[in-house]
Amino acid sequence: MTHPGEKFYPEGVRWDAPISRGTLPDLLAQSASDFGERAAIEYRDRPISFVELKNMADSAAAAFLRAGYGKGSSIALFLGNAPDHPVNFFGALKAGARVVHLSPLDGAIALTHKLKDSGARILVTSNLSTLFPAALKFFEAGLVDKLIVCEDQTWGDVGNPMTALPDNPAIITFREFVKDAKAPAQWPSVSPDDIALLQYTGGTTGLPKGAMLTHGNLTSAVSIYDVWSEPTRRERNTVERVILVLPLFHIFALTVVLLRCLRMGDLISLHQRFEVDAVMRDIEVKRATYIPGVPTMWIAIASLPDLDKRDLSSLAGAGSGGAPLPVEVAKIFERKTKLQLKSGWGMTETCSPGTGHPPTGPEKPGSIGLMLPGVEMDVVSLEDPAKVLPVGETGEIRIKGPNVTRGYWNREAETKESFVGDRFLTGDIGYMDEDGYFYLVDRKKDMIISGGFNVYPQMIEQAIYTYPPVQEVLVIGIPDDYRGEAAKAFVTLRADAKPFTIEELREFLTGKIGKHELPVAVEFMKELPRTSVGKLSRHELRSQQLSQHQQPAKQFATGGRS
Repeated sequence: MTHPGEKFYPEGVRWDAPISRGTLPDLLAQSASDFGERAAIEYRDRPISFVELKNMADSAAAAFLRAGYGKGSSIALFLGNAPDHPVNFFGALKAGARVVHLSPLDGAIALTHKLKDSGARILVTSNLSTLFPAALKFFEAGLVDKLIVCEDQTWGDVGNPMTALPDNPAIITFREFVKDAKAPAQWPSVSPDDIALLQYTGGTTGLPKGAMLTHGNLTSAVSIYDVWSEPTRRERNTVERVILVLPLFHIFALTVVLLRCLRMGDLISLHQRFEVDAVMRDIEVKRATYIPGVPTMWIAIASLPDLDKRDLSSLAGAGSGGAPLPVEVAKIFERKTKLQLKSGWGMTETCSPGTGHPPTGPEKPGSIGLMLPGVEMDVVSLEDPAKVLPVGETGEIRIKGPNVTRGYWNREAETKESFVGDRFLTGDIGYMDEDGYFYLVDRKKDMIISGGFNVYPQMIEQAIYTYPPVQEVLVIGIPDDYRGEAAKAFVTLRADAKPFTIEELREFLTGKIGKHELPVAVEFMKELPRTSVGKLSRHELRSQQLSQHQQPAKQFATGGRS
């Protein structure tokens, strides 16, 4: 069967190419066997070889098993971008457990829910002052039984503020945790059908829900990208140096960079955070060859006044994902660097892969690209998700593939609602053109994408409702030149309460929700719009705002969400 858009695929790539499926511990073991002492990760100028990474992960796995966290357990990781993440990620998986990613950007409400919902009773964190105090609060609240604390200075002391550990046997350093841990006579059996990761995502109808991503889902995702890029890799025939500044707790960074690079033997240049000067040094001095990013990164880089004079000749490619990239930013970047920002669309529930742009093919500004090998996508009626729409008609995008989640943890009803047969309803509204290129025009739910991160209005509203002057609140997304979208709160006040500034509101919310969730504006209203049954209506609020301001829709070059 010929699929739309296959004619534009890279030469030699077929839509029905075999997609490999396995387990993540086997992926790392095979890479250690294939690439040995070659550097897998470089962090703070220190190389870590494939064999060294595997050995550290094996030590973590043995320690998790010794502590009683093996098959059937959930192990939470509350870590930033450091080698501690892959060590404990692969260690937990080899022990037969499932990983739960906790985002350091989240507030206490979301993090508490994820711990309770996942059943994780052990948490791996860092002694960084940006992480450990929050982790300690979870322990003191009885949400976890054991804290494993990685020491940031292990990877070189760069003067990061760190927190001392309290004297408690249930709170120990990672070094102590793995000390003298011996490999078992037989490692737990791990199957491609086992859940590897509970990756929390959600909508606006409740708290985040955990997408169940199996070993087979994640290894298939890696294979899909490998099939897609094979002609380019064969032509270049080199070890790539890939800059990783995206957060490892995000599905985009996990799949597109960490797992892919480990599978292919490339070098991951790992950065703790995105800093323009450090990234430019990696490109100009260390000769990085590829950098995936999110729109906020590209906006910062495109804004460098001397970008057209910088030496970017080592770069073979640059990619954008996680959120829509404004067309104007893509144009500025290409004009200054002569490099095109290649991109695609995907979601947490697909382990990232969905669509991509081929190296050559028609220029399609605003498109999210073609469906990738092994992935089937179509567009269905919003009224009847079983009815497939013809080319050019707008509806909800569905997706099927070996990389697609089996559903949501402890959410049978929501899982059932998300599928029509074996096809997942993405919640994204769009259409496909006659060449097989897809376009996004809206989102079915009210989620806001800010700087590449999913922001859920109801989570923000719940926190705002704890602010004493507030009677009622609705939060919607508004255009933001830097983040793409940002949250704005529309508030009615309690009797006798006085209006407050956005600065006062943000100060009150800090710590209750993540920094990326903090609203950038507040507007006071006498009454918020409601549905016919009396429920507050975000849809009507957006319609009111649009009619008042008559803002033209922003044009986006590419899109995606995770």
